[in-house]
Amino acid sequence: MFWQDARSILMLAWPIFIGQIAVVTFGAIDTVMVARVSTTELAALALGAAIYISVYMGLAGVLQALSPITAQLLGGGHHHEIGEQVRQSVWLACVLALIGMCVLFFPYPFLSFSQADPQLISKATHYLHMLAFGLPAALGFRIYSALNNGLARPLRVTILQFCSLMLKVPLNTWFMFGGLGVPAMGGAGCALASSVLNWLCLIASVIFLYRSGDKQVFLIFARYSRPHRERLKTLLRLGLPIGLSNLIEVSAFAFMALFIARLGATQLAAHQITSNLSVLLYMLPLSLAMAASTLIAQAIGAGNEHGVRRLSWNSIYLAAMIASAIALGIGFNRMDLIAVYTPNPDITKVAMPLFFLIALYQVFDALQVMAAFILRAHKITFIPLVIYMFSLWGLGLGGGYALSSAWPILMPFGWHGAIGFWLANSLSLAAAALFLMLYLAKLSKPLRDNELGV
Repeated sequence: MFWQDARSILMLAWPIFIGQIAVVTFGAIDTVMVARVSTTELAALALGAAIYISVYMGLAGVLQALSPITAQLLGGGHHHEIGEQVRQSVWLACVLALIGMCVLFFPYPFLSFSQADPQLISKATHYLHMLAFGLPAALGFRIYSALNNGLARPLRVTILQFCSLMLKVPLNTWFMFGGLGVPAMGGAGCALASSVLNWLCLIASVIFLYRSGDKQVFLIFARYSRPHRERLKTLLRLGLPIGLSNLIEVSAFAFMALFIARLGATQLAAHQITSNLSVLLYMLPLSLAMAASTLIAQAIGAGNEHGVRRLSWNSIYLAAMIASAIALGIGFNRMDLIAVYTPNPDITKVAMPLFFLIALYQVFDALQVMAAFILRAHKITFIPLVIYMFSLWGLGLGGGYALSSAWPILMPFGWHGAIGFWLANSLSLAAAALFLMLYLAKLSKPLRDNELGV
């Protein structure tokens, strides 16, 4: 049964993975293009991106509650209720967009914490202003994504994400360097390109949804719905811990960037490159976790207890196997991977040990995200939030600051600076994986080998 479950997860995960790669490639394209302009522009991109990702992932995580809700409703045969949940999610997205835009339009309190050069802060502020215009569309598209993931139809989202990726480089080039009446904006041009593409994706998703058969099956456009207190409470009860967990996870990287900014542009540029690859690699275990979560939630809705337990543990085994292979690939190809991002020898020297660390923590990262998404399928989101708070903020950020700044004597000679944060981050992911797995083991008694089919 293991290989049968693995096949089901992989068949659902591959379009999610391609779509996630398309999204992350946006950041990779921005990093590569801006890195060839100047180190200052790249450092500004790192600062701005760290704040935007924290805001977006925190808010989008709240809307992600629609996915397990949809999957359980589908598994239980309650199709008409799905449309109402979508309409309530739209109301929630409107409020979240207003909150997020306020932060992006007035980011100085967060940028000033980095104690970076005023020119760097000015460039990062301009970058965030451009992204603010696209935030409502990005959150609206997240509703479409959560709905289709819950329905086990991620290919529709992937097609739109891939099409937008094809337009990213030409739009970046146009807005970064100017032309046809548009002034050259530098790194902020990348942000404007992303905002334009967010709106195009949202418009296309609404058109596709309206013209698809889902309109009749789920009654999404059947009627107008006012905000419904109980349904919104349900979305918030499930979604807020998801959003806060996302915020903790990405803010750990964001605050790493803010702390590392104090160490100079070269350290920050190396961190940005390492962070970008780390996020890119994370998309595979994330896609597997999203696919497994959908299948498990549908099994929960259908009342298939044995299928839920079997899928849960087979998903864990599959994630560990794939992550181990990725770790080996990174370890043997570090120099070539860094060369893709930058030819700068100073940045390369700083990035080399950082790439070694992200190779080491791949298995921990895969296990923690898979366990968290399995718990999410059960609508358990508060316990993972507490675990993330302790491990990623406590061990990750606190430990990173201690190793890189407060107690540098603990680090080997030449390993000071950004590597202290990345070492602590690796240890924090190991702790998160351990505690999430222990809680999952308590929730779902492990099956015997013959039941798992291994």
